[in-house]
Amino acid sequence: MLIVDAHGYAHPRRFGAASHLGVLLDRPTIGCAKSRLVGAAVPPAAETGARSALVDRGETIGMLVRTRADAAPLYVSIGHRLSLETATRLVLACWRPGARSRLPEPTRLADRRTKEEAARLRADRGGATAR
Repeated sequence: MLIVDAHGYAHPRRFGAASHLGVLLDRPTIGCAKSRLVGAAVPPAAETGARSALVDRGETIGMLVRTRADAAPLYVSIGHRLSLETATRLVLACWRPGARSRLPEPTRLADRRTKEEAARLRADRGGATAR
């Protein structure tokens, strides 16, 4: 199972990057984004684990999930081969209690690693930035 820092079904065409990746790899995927592309929702309650439906044109396309009481919710949607309930449960299960980040741990670690690698590549080029 992969958690993708992108949208799955909660996309204007109902097939975001998380869905594409899941189909290409034939693996269960979850879209777990930090911002909304489409739809509307009532913010979930303030406590950890609270959730509310993300709805577009009368259809539930995802879930707003509060992983940390003092943080903005995440936008969870199915990517491939998982139900929305399972995707929501897994995102919450992958969040580390007491973490400073609102992201699920695999996503947080991947984000940190890519930033480290980008810094290393910039240093190797003498500080130049790619255009």
